Amino acid sequence: MTTTAHLHTVVLHWNDLHEAAGQPNTIGGFGLGLRAYLARLDADAEQLEYEKHQAAHLRSLERDPIQLGDRPVPIRLHILDTMRTVHTDLLQCADAIAETVQRQPIRPPAPRRASYARTRAERVAWEDHARRVQAAQDDAADRRRWRWTGVRPDAPYTALWLLGRVQGAPGPFRPLTEVEERRIAGTARSAADRVERALDIAAQRRTLEQRHDECGGRIDVHGGEGRLPVAHCTGCGRIWTEGGVIAA
Repeated sequence: MTTTAHLHTVVLHWNDLHEAAGQPNTIGGFGLGLRAYLARLDADAEQLEYEKHQAAHLRSLERDPIQLGDRPVPIRLHILDTMRTVHTDLLQCADAIAETVQRQPIRPPAPRRASYARTRAERVAWEDHARRVQAAQDDAADRRRWRWTGVRPDAPYTALWLLGRVQGAPGPFRPLTEVEERRIAGTARSAADRVERALDIAAQRRTLEQRHDECGGRIDVHGGEGRLPVAHCTGCGRIWTEGGVIAA
């Protein structure tokens, strides 16, 4: 993936992280991720039986009138940790990049003593002075400028600002150097990887310790990116999903 794709991943999935932070764990959530699926494969029969009875107990509590009303939403701390880390990394990168590529605001002209324009030349001079003052004010207030003070931008805005620098969007900036491009690329790659791992949407492949009971071959499991997990025996070539064998 390119730097642009990595930054787009952060922007597009940031709301998914917000939603995931307040959602209970589900099997294969966010595209039937491989990590959650393998966690289920590793659970033994006793644990599965316990979870079934626990789920039935929780459903009975939900039907109990005493339980009606607002209840706290479970928070997934690892999602919040991911969001904080990604946001911090993006801000630090943008701070450093802006310090070197962002042009200083235009210096306004020295103030002029108030007086009446008595001649055409004086009127032209006053109009030119007013234009330069306005240009300096507009340049300093340019919304494309990166700000180090005040309320810090959120992660999607920061990612989009970095994307603008990568794509050479217009503004009070000079082009990036190779070193600066590499810094943004590394931060973007790390951020996208964290987001995908937190949501379990990255394409993954794992080899199970358990071997195929018929041929003894290794079993590779592929999943993620919104696809159903698929198991493939490297010995006999059999392929199957949770629904059963699809090829032998």
